Amino acid sequence: MSSTSSGGYSFTALLADETATRRLMLDIAALIEPGDLITLSGDLGAGKSTFARAFIRHAAGDETIEVPSPTFTLMQSYDLPPYRLLHADLYRIGNADELAELGFDELREGAVTLLEWPDRAEALLPPDRLDVALTLAPDKGPTVRHVRVTGFGVFAARAERMARIRAFLAANGFAQASRKRIQGDASTRSYERLMRDGISYILMNSPRRPDGPPVRDGKPYSAIAHLAESVTPFIAVARGLTERGFSAPQIFAADREAGLIVLEDLGGDLVVAGDPPAPIEERYGVAADVLAALHGMELPDLLPVEPGLDYQLPGYDMQALLIEAELLLDWYLPKFNATISGAGRDKFLELWHDALTPALEAPATWVLRDYHSPNLLWLPQREGVARVGLLDFQDAVMGPAAYDVASLLQDARVDVPEALEIALLTRYSRARHAADPSFDAKHFAQLYATMAAQRATKILGIFARLEKRDHKPQYLRHMPRVWAYLRRSLAHPALETLQSWYRVHVPALRT
Repeated sequence: MSSTSSGGYSFTALLADETATRRLMLDIAALIEPGDLITLSGDLGAGKSTFARAFIRHAAGDETIEVPSPTFTLMQSYDLPPYRLLHADLYRIGNADELAELGFDELREGAVTLLEWPDRAEALLPPDRLDVALTLAPDKGPTVRHVRVTGFGVFAARAERMARIRAFLAANGFAQASRKRIQGDASTRSYERLMRDGISYILMNSPRRPDGPPVRDGKPYSAIAHLAESVTPFIAVARGLTERGFSAPQIFAADREAGLIVLEDLGGDLVVAGDPPAPIEERYGVAADVLAALHGMELPDLLPVEPGLDYQLPGYDMQALLIEAELLLDWYLPKFNATISGAGRDKFLELWHDALTPALEAPATWVLRDYHSPNLLWLPQREGVARVGLLDFQDAVMGPAAYDVASLLQDARVDVPEALEIALLTRYSRARHAADPSFDAKHFAQLYATMAAQRATKILGIFARLEKRDHKPQYLRHMPRVWAYLRRSLAHPALETLQSWYRVHVPALRT
């Protein structure tokens, strides 16, 4: 049962035993971030410490770790792999002032905090928190507990999401599955590994993308750039790829409205290795073969999703390509204290329009759009092009084949040596020519340089935006690599005038 009030969002459940309490903990742990506060309230002996102990061991990835009760020490701190965690028990606190004197607010800054007996310091509780209230149920048995989970403030939406995920997993036979959060990407999507009956699955949690502010002609950036707003495109493209012999993950359960999918787990064997990661040439070669095979097919722009529902792949049109390139002007240039006049912006768009026109005149194909090392998995047990597993293609469009080739061979997160880039571009072109003698490798090389330059331009803007707007500075370390790719691509003779504009207006990285 769930409810919404001005104070937050709540849902209730009946926990049959300690195992059920642990499953609730996993549901909560999957949506917790550094800095979050979880208050544990309810009856004495109802299981607050049991919940906290399970949470700490789960976060530590060690079921044997010693977790002493902080009843007498008041607070216990843990430096765990995903975050620092503070476990506090206020049972022996006389009043809120004692907690303030201990520096509670300073200690919990940036940490996940588990706070037992929060009513002892109610005046100090922040408006944004998640409360787990456990109460005894003697009429139902000694191990049974009632629980009410309430999200206050910004946690209301997360609590509601948690309830929806629990219902989705239960409805599709995954209520008893173990759950472990895995690293996601730069988007708002999150992923978990589910384990059921010894088989691993992936839960994709992808809430519907809210529209941002209008930026042009009353439309938000996402609409102009044709970014997916729901999981429907992912489902359509996944099925389209698997039907053609490519290794997109199989879909076992989906709730399109909720943005929840249970997927085949393709494992974690990447196409890169080492620290820092470097391309594994054999695997990159097969990844290039995947694109050559895909681009050699006649591909529809209308894909079935389910009976009675089709999905229209949007075109990677001039408007989308230009607004992506403008991210350089709107985010990258300001980061380096560079300004651009209205005339300078107009010239930038004019030059890009001229450069992109030949690419848009070429035959359109499926552009998966994020075809690079984080989204490519190695499946050695399969054969041919099926040895590369494909992820993260919900933003797919109909557009120039050269875009995905550039995504692979100028990987923003991995140094692809120029010699390997040329070798794999040649391998791709030879495969295309073998299947279609009319394929023009020289013309494709021009389109490749153009799309690579457009993509690098966009990514420089995105990484600057991730730092400034989204507080994710870790992407800045990739900027020098992307800048080097951009210079490499702009060196193509067809982009000479565009290169000249960049030399005048775009500062080299000064970090």
